[in-house]
Order: sequence, then C-alpha cells, then structure tokens
Amino acid sequence: MWRLILLFLLITVSCKEKKYHDTAVKNTVVLQTEALSDVLQFQNKLNEEFKDPETSPLPDRIRKNFESLDFFAPDTLFRVTAVFARTPEALPFFMPTSTGRKSEEVVYGTVTFMLEGRKHQLEVYQNQELKGQEGFEDYLFLPFADITNGEETYSGGRYLDMRIPKTDTVVIDFNKAYNPYCAYNSKYSCPLVPKQNRLDVAILAGVKAFKKDK
Repeated sequence: MWRLILLFLLITVSCKEKKYHDTAVKNTVVLQTEALSDVLQFQNKLNEEFKDPETSPLPDRIRKNFESLDFFAPDTLFRVTAVFARTPEALPFFMPTSTGRKSEEVVYGTVTFMLEGRKHQLEVYQNQELKGQEGFEDYLFLPFADITNGEETYSGGRYLDMRIPKTDTVVIDFNKAYNPYCAYNSKYSCPLVPKQNRLDVAILAGVKAFKKDK
C-alpha cells in the first residue's frame, strides 16, 4: 500500500529517479541479509568447534552433551562502521592474563564509532608472538567489556577478531563477540580486558554467558 501512496505523491518524478530509489531499497535489504547470513555462519562455525574434541575448550564431561552456545539474536544495531587510526609509535607491553602469564602486545590502532547516539573508542592489539605465525600476519585482537558483563555475558568481557584493514574504516560486528576460553575451562590463560576498552553501554549481541550446568 505504501508504494501506491508514494507513486501517487511522486507522479511527476521521472522513471529514472524511481528506479534509483528502488535500487537503494534493494541494496539495503541485500546488505542486511548478507550481514545476518554472516552472523549465522559465525555461530554455526563456533558451535562446530565446541563440539569437536580437537578444537573444543570444553572439558570432556561437558562437551559430550554440548549442543549449542547461547547467543543473543542477531541485531544490525551492533554492526557499526568505525574509523580506524594507526598508532605507529606505540611500544610493545605485557598484557595481564587470567593465570598471571603475560601476553606481549602492541596497540596497533584505535577504532572510533557511534553507538546509541554516543561516540566510543577502543584500542586494537597485535600479539607480538602470533604475528610471526603463518595466517596470522594481519591478525588483530579487540577485547572489550560492557555493562552486561556478570549478568547476561561473561564477567571478564569478550573478544572480537579483526584483520588489518586496507582503508581507514572498518566494520565491527559485535554479533561476532565471543567468550575467552577461560570462561569455559580454567586451564586456559586469557588476556584481561584493559580498562580503556570498557564500554558504558550494553552490548546485547554475540555469545552470552556460559552455563556449565545446561
């Protein structure tokens, strides 16, 4: 019905302009569909890794009955385009972990984005040991905390994986936020989220807290 009303109101608009309008709407729908498909693939892949005894962080007693992680419903509100800025003068430092071990990192850059009408900034890190391994040359690590921690999500915060962007913008999809392995098994050593990467908003996206009694 809204298309008929629009046609009536814009009856003097050229066919070329109407075609452009329709294409813009179509492109928006396609983008949203692709983003949803991408998130669902991420969820399926993560579940398969957790079921596989070769890749799962779960203890065998829990893994044998594992079916799926608990995810927030995908929400494109938490898929943001951020400005990426390099920090070439940053020096390596040792990031604390859950076991007391130190992880050598460098602040590779920052991402700045709008969410819930406010501007936020997070630091992005590059592990100095990992960058020398095949397939991880351009890997970046984005740990973050938010006000859902300890309630809907893991108390220690969550992680996002990134690759070094080729431009000064990058899409950050919090629907792909996942828990560190120490949320499932205390034998793992996990980097702790730095205080500067704590968001004062609720990120209702990605993996929820894991309930071991499920």
